[in-house]
Amino acid sequence: MQKLEWLPKRTTAVVATNIYIRKATAADVPQLREVIEASVRGLQAEDYSPAQIEGALQSVYGVDSQLIADGTYLVAEMLDSKKGAEIVGCGGWSRRKTLYGGDQYAARRDSLLNPVHDAAKIRAFFVHPKLARRGIGSLILEECENAARDAGFTRLEMGATLSGVEFYKSKGYAVLENLEVPLGNGERLPIVRMAKRFAPEI
Repeated sequence: MQKLEWLPKRTTAVVATNIYIRKATAADVPQLREVIEASVRGLQAEDYSPAQIEGALQSVYGVDSQLIADGTYLVAEMLDSKKGAEIVGCGGWSRRKTLYGGDQYAARRDSLLNPVHDAAKIRAFFVHPKLARRGIGSLILEECENAARDAGFTRLEMGATLSGVEFYKSKGYAVLENLEVPLGNGERLPIVRMAKRFAPEI
């Protein structure tokens, strides 16, 4: 697969005939919020209760503007000759300590990681339900992993939702521990900390 150039312009990498991957920009935030909410409500309902989903949308899930500013957040954009461009998926990686959570999450830690001994973070993957299981998440993940490796990291970790655990296992991530995130409405959100080490280059 052709490697994407990490430039703030639309790339030529194609998932389907009308879907492209590019860097996210600040102008994408309104669409990103819509995609995140649709993804959470449509794809996580079997793993979380309605109260957990509402609490998570209010206090954890959301756009992380730091990832956009760092240039490490990608969007999958569907192009339509009549409707124009529509964001249908997103995901990124981070060289900062925050494991999960959007701008509204109170327990953020945005200090920089050291590639020598820290693991880069895989962050905030969401795909619109209408395009789930089409390979969008896999392509974004591959590009994030490549970029983290190019930045000198040898390990990756994430806080995966219960809905995403099997997907990440299929990509080589191992379960480290089960966590529970306290939510603003008194609920707790179970997530799974997972990690992966890059295979040595031959």
